[in-house]
Amino acid sequence: MKTVLLVDDNPKYLKDALPYYGYDVCTATDGIQALKMLSEETFDIILLDVMMPNMNGWDTLKEIRKNVETKDIPVIMITAVSEEQKMVTGLLNGADDYIIKPFILPNLLARMEAVLRRSKRNMNNIEQKDLSFTSNKPLQMLTGREKEVLELAAKGDNNKKIAEKLVLSEVTVKSHMNSIFKKLNVKNRTQAVLLAIQMNLIRN
Repeated sequence: MKTVLLVDDNPKYLKDALPYYGYDVCTATDGIQALKMLSEETFDIILLDVMMPNMNGWDTLKEIRKNVETKDIPVIMITAVSEEQKMVTGLLNGADDYIIKPFILPNLLARMEAVLRRSKRNMNNIEQKDLSFTSNKPLQMLTGREKEVLELAAKGDNNKKIAEKLVLSEVTVKSHMNSIFKKLNVKNRTQAVLLAIQMNLIRN
């Protein structure tokens, strides 16, 4: 299991949700507590909220990047601030990615997978087959219906909701999802959504 340090003064939702997707989650409610935990434990990735008491996300990120022991840990900033200039400033300070609140969980999961795959910290610790979830087989084109199904999955809809919105049976939706996995050479929804977004197969 990948270990996540979730730094947020309101962590309940992600703390409860992420373990279902194979992540071991520890939480800190502000930057000061986070830095203390980072001095005592090792984490694969950090989800860092911007607006927090005592020490905000920007200052916490600067301290993480100044420390030799933590400077290579990938960090995804969670922010309600969408101004482009502040995003640029954060990237210059060492953020690996951003996600804007409110967000849908599949989007965050896809970003986490992408950041972890390209993380220098993990390059020497994972097998070659894990560096990319796709095989060397050529990808097959998705049908229009499969793209519709995948776009709704990217928005967080389960099979039942997708079936209702597209006026299909759940069995048909499941069949479409299995076809999508096969065509994209992936194993799960998160990987399918990430790859489709990267290849501009669906709207993000």
